[in-house]
Order: sequence, then structure tokens, then C-alpha cells
Amino acid sequence: MEMRRLGKTGLSVAPIVIGGNVFGWTADEKTSFAILDAFFDAGLNTIDTADVYSAWVPGNKGGDSEEIIGRWLKQGKVSRDRAVIVTKVGSDMGQGKTLKESYILKAVEDSLSRLQTDYIDLYLSHWPDADTPHEETLSAFAKLKQQGKIRAIGCSNYDATLLQASFDAAEKAGLPRYDVVQPEYNLYERASFEWQLADLCVGQDIGVITYFSLAAGFLTGKYRSKADTQGRAREGRVSQYLDDKGLRILAALDTVSAETGAKPAEISLAWLLRKKGVTAPIASATSLSQLESLVKSATLQLSQEAMSLLDEAGA
Repeated sequence: MEMRRLGKTGLSVAPIVIGGNVFGWTADEKTSFAILDAFFDAGLNTIDTADVYSAWVPGNKGGDSEEIIGRWLKQGKVSRDRAVIVTKVGSDMGQGKTLKESYILKAVEDSLSRLQTDYIDLYLSHWPDADTPHEETLSAFAKLKQQGKIRAIGCSNYDATLLQASFDAAEKAGLPRYDVVQPEYNLYERASFEWQLADLCVGQDIGVITYFSLAAGFLTGKYRSKADTQGRAREGRVSQYLDDKGLRILAALDTVSAETGAKPAEISLAWLLRKKGVTAPIASATSLSQLESLVKSATLQLSQEAMSLLDEAGA
């Protein structure tokens, strides 16, 4: 499996990152273990999660995904040094969204405990925090790096202006900068990454791991009408894509699928892998058949004609 350099972090990641948001939500522990086993057996190596996953599920408290990953790691089927673990801090775990130093220093201990590991490979600020200076947040990360509890840092949901401000603050204060960005980016939602943020990431050698890479499952092609979404776990989010633009994208995916024999999800991820600045998309699976499809996308080659067709559909 091809490995891709993740910016200046020193980490190398396979082309597809498995999303841990479904662990403890739409994938129970047994299913999650099977998916992780098969994912690493296929030569892929990076798991993305967050401390807040999946607090939105009735009966869950947050940390559920990290706990499942921790129990899977504890089995020892995959050595710790083979797995790149990405998790995030700053979401509302009962105290509101915050990136204050005191909170980060406590939250990392909770994540390490749930993950049953001594270190986190990549630790991300999950959301911007306008009430906390960049210097305070980056100072906390600097301490954790010095202690060996995290290897690299990044941020999620930062636009180009905010990311540049964090770079300026890091340089002025002599603190480590964010070396990875995790933006929402897919065939439907492109404005938040393309152009300014993509240009900044390329220019500054920032690793990019995209989330909602399949638009909450819409780009799998299984949701074609409002009726298809009813009663589904992601009904509210998927429904927003069922407009003229979304249907144009599905039609383009169908055309490329007919030409290549690949599934819409595989094509959508392969498209991302060829886009400027993208290191690897995150995609989740709740079954082994879905995982098999994700693995195929890592090596799927799209023609320039297919890329252009998809670009135009989502413009």
C-alpha cells in the first residue's frame, strides 16, 4: 500500500483513514473490531476519532469511540507502532467548546486512558475557540509534545485566515505550529477547502485529512430521495444534499461508475485523492463490505475526463 507523507509531522499515512465516529454508534464493538482488523490487514494504518465521539447517541457519554479503539489496541493484533492514532480535543464534553490550556492538559489524560496507550500520534484542536489565544492552546500542545504524550498537532474546522493567524502566533511565541488540517471537503462541499485554504496548506507543507469525505453517506449513491433517508441515523444531514447540485453529482458518479465498474463511494474518495493538497480522506464503514469498497478506492485511478466531469457536476 502506498504511504503518503503527512506534512512535516514525520508521520506516514495510507491513502484512506478509517473514521472512528461510527464506533459505538452505528457499529457496535464486535463490528468495530472486525472493521479495524480488516482495515489493517489491507495495509492501511490510520484511525481518526475524537473525545466527543459519540456523545450524541442516547446512553453514550462521549469517549465511547476511543474506548472501543483502546480495547482493540489492547488485544495486540496490531503493534502500537503500526497504528497512527488521531484524536481531537475541544468539543463540548459538558463544559462547552474550549481550547484552554488547563482543559487540554486534563483532556489528553482522559483520551490516553480510554485509548490505553502512552501517546497519541496526532492531536487536533477540534473547533476554533475565539475566547482562547492561539498561544495558550499551542503552549499546552508544546508541553504535551515535550512529555512524549503526543507526536504531532493539527486543527479541524479552521479557515485560511484563522490558520494563518495560528501560524503567526506560533512563530512569534516560539511554539510548535499546526502541521495538519482537517477540513470538511467532498464532491458536494468544496468551498471550505478549495482555493484559499488549499493554497495555504500546499504553500506551508501542511498535511490534509478530509472529513465528511462521503458527505455523511450521500456520495455512496444509496440516498436518491427523501424517502431513502427516512429512519436512517444520518437522515437530517443527508437530506440537505438532495437538491439539484446533489442530483447532478450522483448522475456524474453513475456515469463514471458505468465506465469504470467502481462504486460511487470508491469514485468519490479517488476524486479526493487527486485533489490539490489532500493527503488522505477519512471514511467510515459499518460493515466489512463497506470497508472492502473503501480499500479499493485507495488504488482506483480516475481519468482526466472523469475528474473533469465530477468537478463540473459539483461546481
